[in-house]
Amino acid sequence: QESMMLYKSYLTKSSIIRAGKQRIQRCFSSTTTETSSTIIASRPIVELREYLLFPEHVTEFAKITEERADVRKGLLPLRLFGYPETGGVLNNATHAYYYPGGMDDREKLRNIAWQNPAWLEYVNEVKHCVFQQKSTIFVEAPLVYSSEEAEDHDNNGNNSSSSILGLKNEDNELILNDNSSDDNHDNIDDAAHAIMELRRYQLVLGYDSVPKFLELYGTGIPSKLTAIGTDPKTRLLTVMYTEVGSLNEVVEIWYHGNGVNGMERSRIAARNISAWRSTIAGIANLAISFTSTIHNLTPFSPIR
Repeated sequence: QESMMLYKSYLTKSSIIRAGKQRIQRCFSSTTTETSSTIIASRPIVELREYLLFPEHVTEFAKITEERADVRKGLLPLRLFGYPETGGVLNNATHAYYYPGGMDDREKLRNIAWQNPAWLEYVNEVKHCVFQQKSTIFVEAPLVYSSEEAEDHDNNGNNSSSSILGLKNEDNELILNDNSSDDNHDNIDDAAHAIMELRRYQLVLGYDSVPKFLELYGTGIPSKLTAIGTDPKTRLLTVMYTEVGSLNEVVEIWYHGNGVNGMERSRIAARNISAWRSTIAGIANLAISFTSTIHNLTPFSPIR
């Protein structure tokens, strides 16, 4: 009888201990999940959407999309919209959105859009033009300057081209179209139209690949941005890395106000800078592939 009482006491204590451990585990698990999801949901993000179009419907899609541009811009935080000219898959409508409130913000605004009759009408008009849709979520790198820093000016009172604008700033259109510095440069192509360049680095697997890349990049990029001979209308819009999608991808978005010739001038200038060459040598050890595509920006793109 005494042995049975001891055994029952043992079972009771064991049950209490197990229950306590389970409560602690549930509490820890819940706290971790809520904290992590809150950070991910609320951190500012950039969504890059790429719509592969049927070749025979590209013109139709572009026409309707431009006609309904105000609907898109009124509902969603559009930052840029363009079509590739060369360097990758063509007939690919490429557009980016900046959500300051993160994934929660994106979900809320997209839900509002899907309840808007004008947006639904637009989608129904163009859906037969689209063959495939791709959405990737990015986070801008810590080295991207804030919008306040992007408005720094040089000694002549002109917008500084040595800063990274970032997509947070809704006034980038005004900054990029500032022609006040044109008189100070001879290499201006009056007939050129602005282009957007997407430079994409796919890095090796591993948690430290992106941090290592950004450390190297952050060390070298100031020398590239200030290189003598850089086109005065070349600006680095942002540097960002994937949060959801093909992971360990880093993307640079460049704006070349003087078109392809301006892009080439800036590239040549950078190649002559030893600090940037050293940066690229280090990045080469981390990258699996690297691509560069040139995009023509649409008339309704906020950045153009």
